[in-house]
Amino acid sequence: MSVFDRFRAGLARTRETFTARLEQVLRLQPGPEYYEQLEAALVQGDVGIATTQAIIAQLRARGDARDPASRHTALREILRNLLGPAAPLHLDPPPAVVLVLGVNGSGKTTSIGKLAHRLRGERRTVLLAAADTFRAAAIDQLVIWGQRVGADVVKHAPGADPAAVVYDAVQAVRSRHLDVLIVDTAGRLHTKVNLMEELKKISRVVARELPAAPLERLLVLDASTGQNAIQQARLFHQAVEVTGLILAKLDGTAKGGAVLAIGRELGLPVKLVGVGEGAADLQPFDPQAYVDALLPEVRW
Repeated sequence: MSVFDRFRAGLARTRETFTARLEQVLRLQPGPEYYEQLEAALVQGDVGIATTQAIIAQLRARGDARDPASRHTALREILRNLLGPAAPLHLDPPPAVVLVLGVNGSGKTTSIGKLAHRLRGERRTVLLAAADTFRAAAIDQLVIWGQRVGADVVKHAPGADPAAVVYDAVQAVRSRHLDVLIVDTAGRLHTKVNLMEELKKISRVVARELPAAPLERLLVLDASTGQNAIQQARLFHQAVEVTGLILAKLDGTAKGGAVLAIGRELGLPVKLVGVGEGAADLQPFDPQAYVDALLPEVRW
């Protein structure tokens, strides 16, 4: 299945509501009602007020968008420009470190397993570090994923110092000459201050032990929470300078328009998206494929 086909399948629920509504509105004649209906459609699709207003302002400024076909083309171009260029993972030269952040329930550990599967498919050697030591279930889940995708897991007992787990994992990566270390971190927001300090401590360990290594700090957001995910992302970004986003569960939401708001309002690139339940369903985010799946070209 191609990247486009995976995006299209993953955005099926969004197309049933958000995309259908957009195409209906685009058939209206320009005027106050048209822009009101377009604003409502975008907001209901969880694009967000600020991003919606930016999109409409650009549409108003385009004098060529007077008929449905040209308005459709103009909207596709605006959405594509809003998303910016594709942002691949920076993993070379090895060894590279990927710190995976996110609140409990966001799909963080599952995304790690899928990422490990993807990197193994690229013939990279991968080690997982179970640094979410506050939840025994998180350690067990990561071990299961490691067995499933063929990646070893460095773990300590529940309640152990997460930074100590990462230190041991870094030593293993160096001694075994592995390509990528993926670190699962804790995600308990109700201990926000302690959590953020722990993430900073882990980052310092990595910077000290592998100062020249490419380092990705990827924040996993549950796409189905839409605008609610943005405040979470701001907190994590303030603590550890997130380098990119993983949007999990995009296939389970009718509000796939949140991708537009999340990228624009946070100023962070979406690097990977989860578009299904399978191990192979974590895909690099392709902005053009997303727009093509969200608002396909049509004959008017």
